[in-house]
Amino acid sequence: MARCLVLVLVLILAMAAHSSAIWCICKEGLSNQALQKTLDYACGAGADCNPTHQNGPCFNPNTVRAHCNYAVNSYFQRKGQTPTACDFSGTAYTVTSDPSTTGCSYPASASGTATPVSTTTTPSTSLPSGGSPVVTTPSTGILGGGSSGLGPSSINNDISDAEILLRKSNLPSIIALFLGLVFLCG
Repeated sequence: MARCLVLVLVLILAMAAHSSAIWCICKEGLSNQALQKTLDYACGAGADCNPTHQNGPCFNPNTVRAHCNYAVNSYFQRKGQTPTACDFSGTAYTVTSDPSTTGCSYPASASGTATPVSTTTTPSTSLPSGGSPVVTTPSTGILGGGSSGLGPSSINNDISDAEILLRKSNLPSIIALFLGLVFLCG
């Protein structure tokens, strides 16, 4: 019986030590114009961009790339880490290493994000077939002009983010733990 208790403790600790944290950041090699468009879309579609404003904890480094990274991650976390929420027409991708910088902590879950601040211009979003966000911004909106925003131009058939879905589920670990206990203790 003591052996079973030790096994349970070891398995629980092993499961707790495994981190499935995931973040979304902007791709390298993009122009500042592309990064700014992505930043504007994310902030207008629900990301909490307040920390990147002047005097905010994530204002520095004061670069379009750094602010874009924070904004797309905030959007991604608020959408429950759905793989399609970190696409932004191919300008962002997911990472498993924490992109936080000194003084600026990137949320790793929806609960780690701050409450959004309302804006005077609110883009309307819809979910077309495939679940990817499409934004329609008023002509005086954040993106300016009559742009349709930064929603995906097509359905993303790339399955490289499938690992996210697998890591979000602890079901295989729970089943393995249960079967191991039944085998050893039963």
